[in-house]
Amino acid sequence: MSDDSLADFDAAEFTHGGRTRTVFRIGTGPAVIVIAEMPGITPKVADFARRVAGIGCTAVLPHLFGVPGKDPYAAGRLAMVRYTMASVASVCVSREFTVWATERTSPVVEWLRALAAGEHGRLGGPGVGAVGMCFTGGFALAMATHPSLVAPVLSQPSLPFPLRPARRRAIDCSAADLDTVRRRCADEGLEVLGLRFRGDRIVPAERFGLLRERLGDAFVAVELEDDAANPDSMNPPHSVLTEDLIDEPGQPTRAALDQVLDLFRARLLPT
Repeated sequence: MSDDSLADFDAAEFTHGGRTRTVFRIGTGPAVIVIAEMPGITPKVADFARRVAGIGCTAVLPHLFGVPGKDPYAAGRLAMVRYTMASVASVCVSREFTVWATERTSPVVEWLRALAAGEHGRLGGPGVGAVGMCFTGGFALAMATHPSLVAPVLSQPSLPFPLRPARRRAIDCSAADLDTVRRRCADEGLEVLGLRFRGDRIVPAERFGLLRERLGDAFVAVELEDDAANPDSMNPPHSVLTEDLIDEPGQPTRAALDQVLDLFRARLLPT
C-alpha cells in the first residue's frame, strides 16, 4: 500500500485537561473511537474506520502517535521497524502512557474518556463504541468505566509487555477501573469483546484468562488460529482487524471483523 491522504476524513482538534490533539472523523451516526495500534493511523487502520462508517456510525480516530496516514511498510521491513520503534520511543518517554507497570491505567485514557463523552453529546445515540489495538488495546477496557462507553473492543491488547510471567496475567487497567467495568457488566449488561491470535506471544492466553475470571461471561474472547492470518503480512500473526485481515467471506479474520461490526450495530444502532 501507499500512504493514505485521509482526504475523506474531517480533521479537528479536541482539548481536555490542557492537552490538544487532532481527531479524524468519517461517517454519520453514533461514535466509535478507533484508537490506532503502533505505529499510528496506518492506511489499514483508516480502512477499518471506513468499515465502521459503512455500517452507519461515525469513526473517530484520535492522533496519539506516528504520522497520520503513513504506510509503515512502503519502504520495506527495516524501515517499518525503525518507524515503529520511533513511535514506541515517543510514548515510552511520555507521562501520558504507562508502558511497563501492571494494574495501572495510562493517564491518556482520561483524555479518551472525555473525547468519548464529547462525541456522545455531539452525535447522540445510545452511547459510544471503542476499539483499542495492540499498544492501545487495554485503553478501550479502561475507557469502559465511563457510562457513555457501551461497546468496548480489545483487539490484541499488548500491554504490559509480557516480559515476565506476572505480566502475562495482567493488563494495563487499574484494579479499581477493572472493578468498575465488572460492575457495569453485571448491572448494565455491558459486553467486552477481545480478539487475539492463539500463538501471539505479545498477547498471551493468560491475559484473556484474567479477563474471563474478572468479567465472567461478559468477556467474549475471539481467539484465532495463526494460520488464519494474512500470509502476505510482514509480521507474525498479531493485528486481527488490520494487517492480518483477509477480507474475504469465510475467512476467520473476516468473521472476527464482522463480529466487531455486529457488536456496534447491536449496541449503537438499535432498530
